[in-house]
Amino acid sequence: MSDKKNYYYNRELSWMDFNARVLEEAQKKDNPLMERLRFLAITGSNLDEFFMVRVAGVKSQVASNYTKPDDSGMTPKELLSALDKKTHAFMEKQYSCLYRSILPVLKKQAEIEFRTPEKLTHEQRAFTDEYFHRVLFPVLTPLAVDSSRPFPMLANKSLNLAVRLSSKENKGEKCFAVVQVPSILPRFTELPADGDTRCFILLEDIITDYLEELFELHEIKAVCPFRITRNSDLTIDEEADDFMYEIEKSIKRRKRGRPVRLELLQHTDEDTRKFLIKALNINESGIYEVQGPIDLTFFSKFANIPGCEKLCFAPIRPTTPPGDFFGYTDIFKAIREGDRLVHHPYETFDCVVQFIAQAAEDENVLAIKQTLYRVSGNSPIIASLIKAAENGKQVTVLVELKARFDEENNINWAKKLEKAGCHVIYGLTGLKTHCKIALIVRREEDGIRRYLHLGTGNYNDSTAKIYTDLGLFTCNEQFGADASSLFNVITGYSRPPEYKHFIVAPHGMRSFFEYMIRQETENAKKGLPSGITVKVNSLVDPKIIELLYEASKAGVRVQLIVRGICCLIPGIEGVSENITVMSIVGQLLEHSRIFRFENAGNPRIYMGSADWMPRNLDRRVELVFPIEDETQKARAFGILDTMLSDTTNARFMQSDTSYEHVDLRGKKKISSQLTFYHEAQARLKELQSIEKDSVLIPIHSAEE
Repeated sequence: MSDKKNYYYNRELSWMDFNARVLEEAQKKDNPLMERLRFLAITGSNLDEFFMVRVAGVKSQVASNYTKPDDSGMTPKELLSALDKKTHAFMEKQYSCLYRSILPVLKKQAEIEFRTPEKLTHEQRAFTDEYFHRVLFPVLTPLAVDSSRPFPMLANKSLNLAVRLSSKENKGEKCFAVVQVPSILPRFTELPADGDTRCFILLEDIITDYLEELFELHEIKAVCPFRITRNSDLTIDEEADDFMYEIEKSIKRRKRGRPVRLELLQHTDEDTRKFLIKALNINESGIYEVQGPIDLTFFSKFANIPGCEKLCFAPIRPTTPPGDFFGYTDIFKAIREGDRLVHHPYETFDCVVQFIAQAAEDENVLAIKQTLYRVSGNSPIIASLIKAAENGKQVTVLVELKARFDEENNINWAKKLEKAGCHVIYGLTGLKTHCKIALIVRREEDGIRRYLHLGTGNYNDSTAKIYTDLGLFTCNEQFGADASSLFNVITGYSRPPEYKHFIVAPHGMRSFFEYMIRQETENAKKGLPSGITVKVNSLVDPKIIELLYEASKAGVRVQLIVRGICCLIPGIEGVSENITVMSIVGQLLEHSRIFRFENAGNPRIYMGSADWMPRNLDRRVELVFPIEDETQKARAFGILDTMLSDTTNARFMQSDTSYEHVDLRGKKKISSQLTFYHEAQARLKELQSIEKDSVLIPIHSAEE
C-alpha cells in the first residue's frame, strides 16, 4: 500500500482520543451529576496508567536514542513532543470541566461544596481541630531534607506536601521538608453542615492548616502539594528459576521507577518548584501545573457519598437467573439440553460463580481446569476451586502472574490455591495467558462429559457488574476435545494441535482472521454477499488494518465497533470509504469481543478474549470460539445490530481521526446498553408469566 503511514493513526494519540471521549461524558449535562464526577475520576485513573506505561515507554526509547519511526511514521522523539502537547492540553480540560461545569452545579443544584480552611464556620473549625489532633497528627511523619537526610523515596501516585521552611533560630537559613498525605485515610471528610449546604474538606487542606504544629522550630514560608507518577512497566526475567520471586522483585522495582510526571499546583513557590525538579531529576516537559486538587481519582469515591443516589445513574441490576437458565436448579442439566449464552451485566454473573460452585460439591465431577487473568479481591470462584481441591477433585488453575497491576493480587491467590492442593501454573514463558475458559470433567451414566464456560471477560465477579461481556456454556463434545487440547498445551509440553472449532493464539488466530478477511474480499469481487462486523476494545495490528483496507476497496462493508484505540482511519477516499468506526462510551465499560463474517450468505459469528492487536495475536494465549447453535447465533447477531443502532453513547470516527456524536435529526434516541438491560428484564418477566400461567399437573400415586 503506497504511503502507508498516512493510513495508520498512532496508537498513543488514539488512546488519548479515547480518554477525551470519557471526559466528554463528564462534560455532558444530560448525565447525572455524580456520574459526571465519576467519569472525571476515570479520566484521571486512565491517565495515570497511560503515563506509567505508555509515556514511560516512549521516554525510554528517546533516552536510548531509538529513532525508528512507527507505522504512523512518527519517531519516538516526535511522538513524545506530540504527547506532551496533548496531555498538557487534556489536563487543562479536566480542570476546566471540574471548575466550570461540575462544581458550580454541585453547589447550586445539590447544595454540596468543598471548603478551604479560611472559609470554615466556627463549628467546622472546631471539627477540623479535633479531627487533626485525634486522627491525623499521630499518623503524619514530617521528613526533613538536608545534607544528612536525603530526599525520601516517595510511593508512586502518592500525594505529598513540599514545605519550604526558615529556621526561627538561624534567620534566613532555607530548608525543606516533605509531608506525605496519608493514603490510608479518606481523601475527603464531611464537615458539619452550613445551613442546608453539605460541606467537605480535603485531607491536604487540613494538614496544611496545622503544619505549624509539625515544625515548631521553623517558620513556614511556602507549602506545595505535589504528586509523582513513576515508570511502572515491569521487566521480568522469564527464565528465572523462581518465577514468582522474580515477579515479586519486579513489583518492588516498580515502586522505585523513574518519575515520568510531576503534578504541582499552579503558581507554586519558585524555590520549592526548583527544589522538587532537582530532587526528582525531571525535565520541564514532565511538569504539569494544575488548578487543583491534584489527583482527581478520589472523585470516584466521592460520587458514592450517602444521600446522593438520585444524582447517579439508575443502577443496572442483573436479572437473576439469566433467561437461558430460567427454571433450572441443576446447571449441568441446563447445559446438557442446549448451549446457553449469558450477557453481563444485564444478566447475572452468578451463573458463572454457580457453575464452579456446583462442580466443587458435585460428587460426579472429577476435574476442574480454569484460566484466571484478573480476579476480585474476595473471589468466590477461587473459594470454590479451593473447596473442590479439598473435596478431592483434580483442580488445575493457570494464574497469570504477568497481568499488569494485578501481579500482587494474583501471587496471593496462586499461593492460596497451591496450599489447598490445586495444581497451579504461573503462565507460559514469553506469553501472557489471556484466554477465558473453564472446563469441568464429569462422570455420567453414558460416560465422561466435559462442560465448558468460554468468555470474553475475566472471572471477576466485581468487574462483571460494570463491564459488558458474553459467556457461552456448552457441553458440545468437539468443543470439549478442543478445550482438553488447549489445557494440555498450557500445562504441559504438547504441540499446538489442529483445533476443530477453537481459534487459539499465538499459533492460529492471526492466520484465521487474515484468511476470513481475505475471503470476504474475494466474495465481494465475485459479487457474493460480503461484510465484516467486528466489536473489539482496540484495533492496532498493521496487517489486519491493511487487509481491512483491501476489503473496503473491493466493496466489502466493514463496520467496526472499537471502544478505545483505533489505528485504522475510516473514510479515506479510495482506501476506506466502506469502513465505519464507532466507539461506545457510556454507563458500562464495553469489553466484549465479537466477530461476524457474512461468508457468502451463510454468516459466521465468533466471540472471545482477543483484540486486534499484535500482542493478542502474536504474544498471548487467546481464545476465540464460534457460536454454532442457531438460537444463540441469532441472538449474537441481534447484539451486534443493537450496538450499531446506538445514537446516545456512540461516536463515529472521521477521516481526520476526530470523533463525532450521531446526528439525532430524524432519529430516535437509542442507548444500546439500556436496550440490552430492558430486553433482559422483559425476557425474564415473560418467562415468569409463562411459568405462572402453565397448566398445573397433579401428581398421582404409583398405583394409579
